[in-house]
Amino acid sequence: MTAADLIDAVRDDKQTELSRLGSSKTLYADTRGEMEPDAIHAAAAAREAAAVDTFEAWADDESDDAAGLFADAAADADGRLGDADPADRAFHMHDELDGLETTVERLGGLVGWTLVDKKVKEQLTGFFTGQADPQTASTYRSAGGEVVELREDAADLLDSTCDGDDDWDAAEAAAVAVVAAAYDDYVETLEELGVNPKDVC
Repeated sequence: MTAADLIDAVRDDKQTELSRLGSSKTLYADTRGEMEPDAIHAAAAAREAAAVDTFEAWADDESDDAAGLFADAAADADGRLGDADPADRAFHMHDELDGLETTVERLGGLVGWTLVDKKVKEQLTGFFTGQADPQTASTYRSAGGEVVELREDAADLLDSTCDGDDDWDAAEAAAVAVVAAAYDDYVETLEELGVNPKDVC
C-alpha cells in the first residue's frame, strides 16, 4: 500500500459520511443553528483551537520528522486561530485523535482530520461567498489549501514510515475512525437540534 492508496480507501469507505460532512449542515451543527458570521467564526476557531491542542501534544510526544510535522500542523492551526475567540465546543473527532498512540496511527489520524477539515473549510468559503464577503471567503479558501498541503506532507511521511501491512492497516483504521467520529458528532448534534442529518444540503 501507499499513502495515496490509503487516502483513496478512506474516501471510498467513508464516501457518504464525507459527503454529508461537506454540506452546509456541518456549519449549522457547529453553530447550534446560529448561522450568523460571528457564530461561524467562533465555531471555526473552536476547530482550530482543538487542532492546536491535539497536534502540540503529539509533537511533544514524538521525535524526528513526525514531531516536526505535528508541530507544523499545530502552528498552522494556531495561525488560523489568530485573535479569534473560540466557541465552547468539544469534538468527538479530537477525542479519537487524542487516543492515538503510535506514529503511524497518528499520521493516519492526521490524514483523516484533513479529509474532514477540508470539507469544513469549503463550507466556510461558501458561506462567506454567499455573504458577499470575498476577503473572508478567500481567507478560508487559503486555509483549505494549507490543509491539503498538510495532507500531502502526512502522506509523504506515511510512505517513508510505514513498514509492512500491519502499519498500513493501523494507519488506515485510524483515519477511518477519525472520519467516523466526526460524522457521529455531526449526526448527534443535528438530531439534538431536531434536524435530519441524512439530507444533504
